[in-house]
Amino acid sequence: MSAQSGGTSKNGALLLVEDDDDARASLGRSLTKAGYSVLLAASVEEAEEALNEASFVQAVVTDVVLGSDAEGGLRLLSSVRSRGVGAPVILITAFAALDNVKRALNSGASFLLEKPFRAAELLEVIERVTEDRPGVLYAIDRALAEAGLTEKELQIARYLLKGLRSAEIAELEQNSDKTVRQHITKIYAKCGVTSRAEFFHYVFAN
Repeated sequence: MSAQSGGTSKNGALLLVEDDDDARASLGRSLTKAGYSVLLAASVEEAEEALNEASFVQAVVTDVVLGSDAEGGLRLLSSVRSRGVGAPVILITAFAALDNVKRALNSGASFLLEKPFRAAELLEVIERVTEDRPGVLYAIDRALAEAGLTEKELQIARYLLKGLRSAEIAELEQNSDKTVRQHITKIYAKCGVTSRAEFFHYVFAN
């Protein structure tokens, strides 16, 4: 059964779906400590039950692999969208295969967070994707427009903002990893940054 962890709600609950008991408990504590009301689930079925019971879900954070279900998180993402739930969905994965990346993006995933990661990194992503959506999209468009990126660079920049690595972007764009890295270097240069972290800060602090 899904369970709700204590904490002060920040305009709705977070649904955290993770089959590893220790990881789920640890992340749940960190999110609660940060002030979120957290719903915990270990499977797609428990997550769907939590969605049925929750009046409003602010965001969904789910591992891609849930127990023996190698695509549980992707199935949950589709379920969330089929229910008409517009909450951003953050997928956690240690196995970002190209087909899964494509399905995640096509199904409306807001971010792909690669394992291992620190709780602080997850909190940063949650805060970014749960801000007012029109405002976030406007900020992204404005920041990228001001950088004077080409159409190709804009596409790659948007992939970067979803957490994709250069190799994953290369496969999606049917380019070599070297070519994508060259584009990323140009993007960083135009934005006056030298790393992905600085690029995120440039876009979202603009």
